[in-house]
Amino acid sequence: MAWIRLDLAEAEILFSDRTGGVSAPPFDTANAGYSRGDDPAHVDENRGRIGAALGGRGADPVDWISLHQVHGATVYAADRNSPGAPRTPGGPTAPQADASVSADPGAVLSVLTADCGPVALVAPGVVAAVHAGWRGVAAGVLQAAVAEVRQRTAGPVRAVLGPCIHPECYEFSPADLPCLTERLGPDVVGKTSTGRPALDVPRAIRLALAGAGVTDVTDVDVCTACSPNHFSHRRDGRTGLQTMLVAAK
Repeated sequence: MAWIRLDLAEAEILFSDRTGGVSAPPFDTANAGYSRGDDPAHVDENRGRIGAALGGRGADPVDWISLHQVHGATVYAADRNSPGAPRTPGGPTAPQADASVSADPGAVLSVLTADCGPVALVAPGVVAAVHAGWRGVAAGVLQAAVAEVRQRTAGPVRAVLGPCIHPECYEFSPADLPCLTERLGPDVVGKTSTGRPALDVPRAIRLALAGAGVTDVTDVDVCTACSPNHFSHRRDGRTGLQTMLVAAK
C-alpha cells in the first residue's frame, strides 16, 4: 500500500491509490467509487480502509462530503448547506459540483479521480477539495474554489496537487487545446513520449492557481498512467477510482 498522507498545520490530506483493497479486476483493489460497476460491498470496505488510514472523523466514510462530479466549475459550500449525501445501493447521491469548501472544524472533503488532478486548498480555518479535469480547469473550477476559500479567510492559501496524468502519457486533441491555451497560455501544451500533442495537466493546474494568486503549490509528482499503483482511465479504460480526502483541523 503506497497511499500518500500529508499532515499540514491546517489539514490532513490523504491520496489513496489502487492498492490495499478488496475489489476484483478491473477495479483491483482499492476502488473508492460506486459509479464504475464494482460490487458496492467491496467499495464500502475499500472506503472504510481508506478512512481508517486517515483516522479521526475521516475514519467513517459516512462523514465524508462527497460530490457528484460533472467536470464543471461549481463549488459546493459544505459549511453553508447540509452535506446530506446518503448512499444508495447504486452509489452515493451527492451535490452536483467539482469542488467543495468548508470552514467547519473537522470537515472531511473528498473527490474521486482516475487521471484528473485532485487539488487540496488549505488556508487558516478553511479547506477545499477540487476535482480538476481539463474541462473543469477550462471552465475555471480552480479560480472559483480559491474565491470561495478567500470569502472565508484573509490568510494565505496553499495548494497540494495529488497524482494525475502527466503530458508524456496524455495525447490530446489539437482541436481541444485552444480552450486551455486561450485561458492559461501556450505553456499548457506538452508532448507525449512519442512526440504527439499533449496537455500538461500539472502545469495547467499551476497556471490556473497562479492566476488566482496561489503560488504556494506542493505537487506529489505522480503520473497516474505511469504508475502501476494508480487507477488510470486513459491507460486502462474500465477501471476504478482513487480518492483524495482533505480533513480540516
